[in-house]
Amino acid sequence: MEVSVCSKKALTGRLAAEHGASVIQNAIRRKGECNIILATGASQFEMLSHLVTLEYMDWSNVTCFHLDEYIGLKEDHPASFVKYLKERFVSKLRVPVRQFHFVQGTAAGEGESECSRLNKIIRDLEIDVAFIGIGENGHIAFNDPPADFETTEPFIVVNLDEACRRQQLGEGWFNSLDDVPKQAISMSVQQIMASKAVVVTVPDKRKAEAVRDAIEGAMQPSVPASILQRHSNCVLFLDKNSASLLSK
Repeated sequence: MEVSVCSKKALTGRLAAEHGASVIQNAIRRKGECNIILATGASQFEMLSHLVTLEYMDWSNVTCFHLDEYIGLKEDHPASFVKYLKERFVSKLRVPVRQFHFVQGTAAGEGESECSRLNKIIRDLEIDVAFIGIGENGHIAFNDPPADFETTEPFIVVNLDEACRRQQLGEGWFNSLDDVPKQAISMSVQQIMASKAVVVTVPDKRKAEAVRDAIEGAMQPSVPASILQRHSNCVLFLDKNSASLLSK
């Protein structure tokens, strides 16, 4: 695990985007194609806004997945991650990606069938890079604590804890806590860890405790992001605020 700390989150996002872009380019040079995972949420604003401006990127050989989606939320809802990615990534690209496998979470009660559909697509693919964040409660994707470190199913149905739901409310995606869904489809911890490279973008003071515990604490399900300590090619891009509680 490598850690890069920048003075401002705009620079954090730029460096994360450029690092991830280099991984994508290297994969395309090596095998003619690249498979990537994208994250959503406020932590990814600066990274994605820079990634889509890189004119040297040829996205035509890139296949995309994303980490998660609420169950029972329509795509036109402001908090929809499909909506987020279409507006902030797909629509901004000069060259469209080869394919984007969106997580369709709109139908309540159909989470397991959507997981099965996605699992058939992703199970045997090599994922070259995962762009992710870390939640205030230490989650990666929607794997809230205590996270399942063992399941090898690529996508799973998860229950969202109150800390996670309050973060979504605090970021302004919902009008009340009751509006925040209690379940989601999430990429599993093991599927994220199977990525050849992981680019973690985590700005803001409110993430400082989770960042400290993930980097300097014991690796344990109560701190889901701590498993990144085990990854051989993981870089965390922090700003001075999210890094403020690190001992060094």
